[in-house]
Amino acid sequence: MADLMESRSHTEVDLESLENKEAQRDNDEPEKSNVTSTATAAPAARAAPEQPEGGTKAWLSVLGASAALFTSFGWTNCIGLFQDEYQTHQLKQYSSSTVSWITSVQFFFMLGMAPVAGKIFDSYGPRVPVLIGSILHVFGIMMTSLCKEYYQFFLSQSVVSGIGASFIFTPALSAPQTYFRKRRGVAAGLTVAGSSLGGVIFPLMVQHLLPEVGFGWTMRICGFLILGMLVIANLFISSALAHKHRPFHIMQYIAPLRELNFAILCVSEFFMFLAMLIPFDYIVTAAITYRMSSYMAWGLVPILNGASLLGRTLPNYIADKYGRFNVMTMMSLMSTVLTLALWLPGHNNAAMICFAAFFGFSSGGVIGLGPSLIGTISPMNELGFRMGVFMAFTSIGALVGPPVAGAIISADNGSYVFVALFAGLCFAIATIGMAFVRVRLAGPGLTAKI
Repeated sequence: MADLMESRSHTEVDLESLENKEAQRDNDEPEKSNVTSTATAAPAARAAPEQPEGGTKAWLSVLGASAALFTSFGWTNCIGLFQDEYQTHQLKQYSSSTVSWITSVQFFFMLGMAPVAGKIFDSYGPRVPVLIGSILHVFGIMMTSLCKEYYQFFLSQSVVSGIGASFIFTPALSAPQTYFRKRRGVAAGLTVAGSSLGGVIFPLMVQHLLPEVGFGWTMRICGFLILGMLVIANLFISSALAHKHRPFHIMQYIAPLRELNFAILCVSEFFMFLAMLIPFDYIVTAAITYRMSSYMAWGLVPILNGASLLGRTLPNYIADKYGRFNVMTMMSLMSTVLTLALWLPGHNNAAMICFAAFFGFSSGGVIGLGPSLIGTISPMNELGFRMGVFMAFTSIGALVGPPVAGAIISADNGSYVFVALFAGLCFAIATIGMAFVRVRLAGPGLTAKI
């Protein structure tokens, strides 16, 4: 094992050898240099699961994780609806930027608490954090149904529900990957597809329930659906690793950032989510500003998330065949082009619908492939807290993006031109970072699978 780890210091990576080794061992570390001390753990700690390519328990874990993401990421994918609903009704006395703090802080807690959730996952497995998260998430949604004041929405939806969603989301991303090597991208894609399905169903529910039963009961009905899906998640989610309690060390979270590839990937993901949540949050209000009817504008959210369902599965399948970093770079580039070439100049109904569909696909690919990239460059027994560090960077982007966008909109007298430009430039920076890591791993050749 020591000889194998030392061989990673060569200046050129043998990609064919890398793929063969990934299928055989659990501590895949495709770094050309700078292997950290954490990557020299005992071989017993890195042992591959007994079923490294699936099995009944593995696919049931994918099912449970997909149900978990349906209730967490799928629910937060509806932020565009809440932005418009609160601006128009419950919190209409507040500015767009102020209202957007509710949804952005919710996203921040869902991603920002990932290091804590990841640590619990590493020590106790996925079921403990998922159970804790289930209680908090459902409680937060039920309390939101009773809210009247801004601070009440903030505490219930942003803090309590957001933290609960994080304890569900992070273990659900990590657990199924422990059963797979070659098909890790497919497993991650099917897992994340649950969030897209939630992003389709919840907006349609909210859109039809609000006029019939009002805001309070709409939230409660959604809460009961989330509760039912979380029962499935708690029953079936599992991990192939032997989890045991480990003492907490802050350096454990800092050490991966010393690896240049991991650090660049985290920074790129920060810019990715800084840009990505802007269309998710403002696509409804932008469409209404461009004179689309409110009913049709609300329909953009399920269109976006429906296309995202395809984007979170098909690119992952292709990525397992042609390289995860290759496909991730292409999806990020596609998001950049769509934002700058379609959302920026497109101010009519046809342009907005096309943008929602195509951006849903590209952003879904970006979201679905992110976890598999961390699994590709990380030792498997460190997946939980490394995923947490990765998500912490995305959480900062998610926190900052919508309020900054709201401030830009207000400063530009309600125009969305500079917001679209800002989002496109952030996507471009993220794309450059992804491409840089890809070149470091595989060289400049376009045919290398990495």
